[in-house]
Parts: sequence; C-alpha cells; structure tokens
Amino acid sequence: MVKKNERKIKKTVIKDKPVKKAKGSAAKALAEKARLISSEVVYQGPLFKVHHDKLIEPGGLESERDVIRHNGSVVILAIDKSKSKKDPWIVMERQYRHAANQFLWELPAGKMEAGEDPMLAAKRELSEETGYSARNWEPLVDYWASPGFLGEIMKVYLAEGLIAGEAQPEEDEKIDFRLVKLSDVLKMIKKGAIHDGKTLVSVLLYLQRTGRKGKM
Repeated sequence: MVKKNERKIKKTVIKDKPVKKAKGSAAKALAEKARLISSEVVYQGPLFKVHHDKLIEPGGLESERDVIRHNGSVVILAIDKSKSKKDPWIVMERQYRHAANQFLWELPAGKMEAGEDPMLAAKRELSEETGYSARNWEPLVDYWASPGFLGEIMKVYLAEGLIAGEAQPEEDEKIDFRLVKLSDVLKMIKKGAIHDGKTLVSVLLYLQRTGRKGKM
C-alpha cells in the first residue's frame, strides 16, 4: 500500500562495463572512485529520496548501501557588529524538531532547490525566516552532516551588515528568532544547551577563523 507522501518508485540499473587497466596516476584515481552497479529509488518524498545502491567501493569491496539523497542545505551565520565588534550579536532561532523530539537552538538554514545558486538560497532563507538581509556575504565552510547514509551537503555562509525586515516563514514553520551575543552563545555551547551540529560547526569555526578569544 502506497503511503500518502510516497510517489512512484523508480529503478535505475547501470550495466557493469569492463574497465581497462590503468597505470600510474590514472590507476590511483580509479582506485579512489566507487563503481555504481545499480540504483533503486525505494522512497521519494517532497524533501528527499532514498536510494538502495549496489556498488563496488574503492579497493574492490562489493557492497549495498541505503542513501538519503537531498539537494543540499544552506546555513547562515548572520552577524551584527553594530553594537559591539568584540562581542557581536548572532541571529539565532529556536524551533521544534520532530526527529530530535525537542526544541533546538539553531542558525537560520534551509534547503536548496535543484540547480539553485547556494548563495541566493542563503539570502532567501535568511529573509524568509528572520526578515534580515545583509550587505556582505562570504562562504564559510562546506561539510557533510552525516555521510554514512545522508547525501546532504551543508553550505555555510557568513552574513554581515544586517538590515532588519519582515519575516515571511512558510506555513509549516513556527520559528522564534532573536539576536544573541556571541559570548552568550559560547556559554550555551559549554552548558550543552546547543545540540544542533550546523550551529556548533559554524560558530566555533567563526571563532577560530577570526582569532577571537571567546570563553566557554
């Protein structure tokens, strides 16, 4: 029986072609890549697909993997230095996350549409969720949240020179956002009050890259 949110399942079979023997650096490059034998979409919803893949991993190990495929997400570390450059304010959100079964403190974030420019997605998400726009944007880091089974890349952007506006969250988003001092965010991290990975990565990397001596 097909569930309400499920769509028609597709199956893709990739024929295993013989591979010519390579030498030197070419052989090394081949050894570092997996060879996909088949890929079956076992679930497709509005946000992601679940693939069951059969492959030969680098080194020759034949395996089967279930992978959640996602267009990727953007994360925005929005900084307000207008009141203090030494201890700037950070735009933080608090919202309920059903997968974690709790409310979480997080940075603004959202998914990218297929083929969408990541920075444009970041600007859109910051504006929709908080109403803020920013004069200056800079890529901070890209990372994989849980690469064991989740094919979602997280692209973090630093946004500075904030301009306040009116938030326009989506109907299913109930977000409480506020400005929090960097020093207070670090205290929250030390106390274990922040459990969200993208927030921990982004804030601590920002602290390290700017050479700030925040106390935790």
